[in-house]
Amino acid sequence: MSPTSQIVIETIASDVLRDNPLGDPFERQVPVYLPPGYADSEARYPTVYLLTGFTGRGAFMLNDSAFDEPIQERLDRLIAADQIQPMIIVLPDGFTRYGGSQYLNSTATGRYEDHLITEVVPHIDRRFRTQAEPGGRAIGGKSSGGYGALVQAMRHPDLFGLVACHSGDMYFEYAYRPEFPKFLDAAARNLIDSYESLRNFLKTFSPKMYPKPTSFFDVIHISAMAACYSPNPASPCGFDLPFTFHTGELRPDVWQRWLAWDPITLINDNRYAEALRHLKLLYLDCGNRDEYALHYGARILSRRLTELNIHHHHQEFDGGHRSTNFRYDVSLQAISQALAQRA
Repeated sequence: MSPTSQIVIETIASDVLRDNPLGDPFERQVPVYLPPGYADSEARYPTVYLLTGFTGRGAFMLNDSAFDEPIQERLDRLIAADQIQPMIIVLPDGFTRYGGSQYLNSTATGRYEDHLITEVVPHIDRRFRTQAEPGGRAIGGKSSGGYGALVQAMRHPDLFGLVACHSGDMYFEYAYRPEFPKFLDAAARNLIDSYESLRNFLKTFSPKMYPKPTSFFDVIHISAMAACYSPNPASPCGFDLPFTFHTGELRPDVWQRWLAWDPITLINDNRYAEALRHLKLLYLDCGNRDEYALHYGARILSRRLTELNIHHHHQEFDGGHRSTNFRYDVSLQAISQALAQRA
């Protein structure tokens, strides 16, 4: 048995991201973790797709840190200790120049759901010895990645049979609405008072620019979410904001478009509830002091899942939204145990 794991970087030239509205690269680097023994074996392995949060891309999970484990080291440790079975881990890239795509299709950012579902998954199944069926394919992630994992599991039960959602975006009333005044204050400081001035700001903004504009994150964060949840090709920015400039009054029609993508809303659709009902594993967790109040969303979702008799595991950890990678020890073990129970 080969004593070491491998990281293979796959380059996927995406047809669906070519000519995307933001001019982001259509070639995506997708790191793939191959467990110890893969090269010396003919076996097929279960696959876990791990989605990074807002402002992240898959390669970030490989980064070494003085006070944390990169994903390869974590997986090697868990496998060596027989806490998880050997598995393939895939780290997709859903980054945009606004910071992220929520792994959704949008006329304002590009077709990132299609990229994941119709390009990344088939590419991995062609290139590696995967168990190419829902019972051997899991999806997980943290924050926006946890949101993406949960929503994609709802929408594609033909692909994913297990899901792990760490601090995923949900209950938008608490997660996003408190951020709207921050956007408005930051916009005023940057002389943004209309869709035209916001468009000009976003055209000149670059993730790598220095120095960055004042309070830039508060502008970019809500702009990115609006681009994902309320795209509008007729708008100067390509999306609608769920509030007005200057007064900040809520625009109920646009806000309802956001809420339509909230997992708390999606669970009311029988198609999505049934998709979750048939999962081998539905794992949810959050910190009990999450800075975006996502623990309340997780509690609400857990309660509704219980009311629908959908089996799931809901756990709260002491802490907030950051420094949460240790929770992958728990979710990966849960995934491994569920995989071992395959019929």
